[in-house]
Formats: sequence, structure tokens, C-alpha cells
Amino acid sequence: MSLEFMTIAMFATLVIAITFGHPLAYTLAGVATLFGLIDNGGSIPMLFDMFANNAWGLMNNYTLVAIPLFILMAQLLDRSKVSDALFEALYVVLGGLKGGLGLAVVVVCTVFAATTGIIGASVVAMGLLATPALIKKGYQKELASGIICASGTLGILIPPSIMMVVYGGLTGMKETSVGNLFAGAIFPGLMLASLYFIYILIRCNINPQLGPPISKEEASTYSSTQKWAMTLKSLVPPLGLILAVMGTILAGVATPTEAAGLGSGGAMLLAFFNKKLSWQVLKEASYATLKTTSMVMLLFIGGKFFSTVFLSMGGGDVVADLLIGSGMNRWAILGIMMAIVFLMGMFIDWAAILLVTVPIFMPIAMEIGFDPLWFSLLMCVNLQTSFLTPPFGYALFYFKGVAPEGYTMMHIYKGILPFVALQIISLALLCLFPSIVTWLPGVFFGS
Repeated sequence: MSLEFMTIAMFATLVIAITFGHPLAYTLAGVATLFGLIDNGGSIPMLFDMFANNAWGLMNNYTLVAIPLFILMAQLLDRSKVSDALFEALYVVLGGLKGGLGLAVVVVCTVFAATTGIIGASVVAMGLLATPALIKKGYQKELASGIICASGTLGILIPPSIMMVVYGGLTGMKETSVGNLFAGAIFPGLMLASLYFIYILIRCNINPQLGPPISKEEASTYSSTQKWAMTLKSLVPPLGLILAVMGTILAGVATPTEAAGLGSGGAMLLAFFNKKLSWQVLKEASYATLKTTSMVMLLFIGGKFFSTVFLSMGGGDVVADLLIGSGMNRWAILGIMMAIVFLMGMFIDWAAILLVTVPIFMPIAMEIGFDPLWFSLLMCVNLQTSFLTPPFGYALFYFKGVAPEGYTMMHIYKGILPFVALQIISLALLCLFPSIVTWLPGVFFGS
């Protein structure tokens, strides 16, 4: 069989297997096994050696130790109710503006994203906390769901992010180390949060019925001094944790893995001071961490098997020759790669997309002259859309699971469309102004 046929057949088999609903990690590993045997003449020992070496390399990767530690930090913070106090304070401070409660959700999710990095925790927490308040104050259902789903996905981009840890561990390059990725992701993440903020403010000022302000009586319950005191009191603990985690990484004091351990300890202290720390909380947080880590690592292993077989049989060269040899300029090639990632995000988990596409696309991007760190952040921002795009956007189903009665999937689908457009706009801005990504890593690491 020709190499081109094998390349197409391997991807086609993966897509067909996924449509049948098989678990993604096992599907990736199963397809890799099938085509690995075809490629090496049915030699099981040779394939086993290849898989064993790859699995050992993953398990021996020190950077990946940060994954369970960051997940534990997120689980403890979710149970310490840090976001509850912050939302209650911002409810009063911003609620008097048109769209003010929506703005409060964006701010809370931005702060929460910088302390957790877990999408499910942010969307579920804000879905339970903010949705009843938004609906009670007369917010349009579509807008309310779009705000919560989109803002909740900021956790996968704003560091510390599990996706960045996986990406850094996958490439093993100095330019795309976890520290560089964390530094490079700060401004894109804040830019995206700002785009959400500006969109809500403009849209609700044009049509106040979409997001009416709270009543003047409710807004005047507290004095200005009391409002700022409430906000600062609720902001200081998470900001302290952000400084402990990100500050130590950017200052070069700690590796991301060490900072993750520090963050887990800080989250435990916050839970203790909020009187939420108990053996039951520790047990639940540890169990949830075990489940999530196991899922991520199984995907990592399955994806690694798939990409290893694909590259070893020459599939990467076929894709590279197809794109580079097409005669298109490098921006057209970049557009095709981003379109492929965007479309895959509608159907496949972000971790599997990274593991399948990065080993293929990164060499192509470097060969046509793109900065690897900048390209990596484009991939990560693009992958954020995978949580919002129908039919399988995870954030949509997280929100539907906690949404009040009367919410349909159509309300949610309509609500997220403007925010997906904003994410695409953010990609365009990163292409026009690459320094949004590259400036901060250059300041801290000289990259």
C-alpha cells in the first residue's frame, strides 16, 4: 500500500471509530496498533517495544507531575468557595451597570481561571452560582449561557493551564517550555477576557433588555467604601495564590511542577481559612483528581501511540509535502492548519487534538518560518474554541447539566456563537500583533 493511502486510511479509521462512540484513548491506541502492525509487517514484539518506550518516556517526564498537582489545586479551590465570595462582592459593585452581572461573571471567571485551569470547575461553579441571579434579573437566556460557557473556558488558556503543561511536555523544546507557554499565554488570555467584557458592555448598552442592571435600591445597599472593602477582601486570597504560583515561575524561583505543589498547598490553606477543609473534602478532591489525571494520562498515552505510528510510517512527511509543496504562501498554510484544528475541536477532546496534530504541524510551522512559541499559543487559543463549538463542546454540556429548568441546548448553542466569533477575532489579532505572545516571555526568560 502506498504511503499516501496509509495516511488517509489511518485518519479515516480514527474518525469512523470515534463516530461509533468508542472511548477516545482506546480508539487512538487501537488504531495505532492496527496500522503499526500493518506498517511493520505484523511484528508484535517490534510494536510492543515501540509502545513500551513511548509509555515509559511519558511516565518519566517530570514536567507532567504538575498535572495532578494543578488539578488538586483546582478541586480544593472549587470546594473552598472562593468564587462565591468574589461574585457576591462584584454583584454589588458592577450590578448597577447595564450588563453588570455579566461583567461580574467574566471577572470572576478570569480570576478563577488564573487559579484553577480546569474548565469543568469554572463552568459548573458559575452555572450554579450566577445563572439563577442572571435569570432573576431578566437577562436573556442565550446571553447568560454564552457568558458563563465562554468565560468558563478561560481556564484552559490563562495560566496555570493543564493544556500548557501537556503541550510543554509533548514538544520537549526550550522555546515551548511550560514556563514560556505560561508567560506567553497571559496577555492572550487577558485580551480574550477583555473582548468578552467589551462585547457584553456594548451589547447591553445598545439593548438594555438583554442584561438589565439591578435596582437602584439594591445597588445602594452598601456604601462605596463597603463595596470596595468587600471586593478587596474577596480578591486578596486568590490573587495571593496567583502570585505564589505564577510569580515563582516567572521569577525563575520554581519550576512549574514545584509551583504546582505550592499552589496545592495554598489552595488547602484557603479552604482551611474559609472553614471548608475537612477529611471529606480532601477525600472528594483527591478522588476527583485521580479520575481526571487518569483520563488525561490515558488520552496522552493513546495519542502518543497514534502520533508515533503515524510519524514512523512517514505520515508526517506526506502532510508536510502536501502543504509545503503546494506552492501556497505560509499564511495560507497556517490558515489550513488552524482550520483543521478548529474542525477537529467540534468532535474530539483537546488533549487528543494536541497529541495528534502538534507532532505533525510544529515541524511544518518551523520550516515555513513561524516562531514556535507564537504558533503554539495560536494552537492553544484555537483549541479553546473546542469547548464551545457544537456538537460536542464540553462547556455546553457542563452548563446544561446545572442550568435551571427551561434551558434547552438551542438556547446554549445560540448563546455561544458571538463568543466563538470573538475567539476567532483574537486569533486574527495574535497574527497581526505577534508581540502579544512573545513580549512577556522575552522579558522574563529572554526567549
